[in-house]
Amino acid sequence: MTKTVILGVIGSDAHVVGITILEQALEAAGFDVVNLGVQSSQDEFVEAASANDAEAVLVSSLYGHAKQDCEGFHRRIAESGLDVTTYIGGNLAVGQDDFEETRTFFREMGFDRVFDSETDPEEAIDALMADLDMRSTESEREGQTVSA
Repeated sequence: MTKTVILGVIGSDAHVVGITILEQALEAAGFDVVNLGVQSSQDEFVEAASANDAEAVLVSSLYGHAKQDCEGFHRRIAESGLDVTTYIGGNLAVGQDDFEETRTFFREMGFDRVFDSETDPEEAIDALMADLDMRSTESEREGQTVSA
């Protein structure tokens, strides 16, 4: 069964390369991806998750203002009645010296997982598969093809 994820860059951030790479990797891993693109509002994430019956929302931010852009985000998700796994990744804070502090901040904000800008897409995909309990059977794996 295909799982739907919402992907986008939040706030005024216009960095598109990371989500483009992540979108391609997620699709190759079998996810149905709704890519909101850049400069997406909290409401756009929530509306897309609701409209597409998404299992996860993946927020990207590279310009360092994710703390401000994500304030109240999980309240909006809860008010909409959504039950989604939430991830955030990128350069999340200006002058981010200690990523563990940043990770703790966003976990306390409500994000299920927090990744830095150096995270390999496969690491995030493996975490997402585990969090969404996506385990393929041996016969499903045998039927998959990989193209170079």
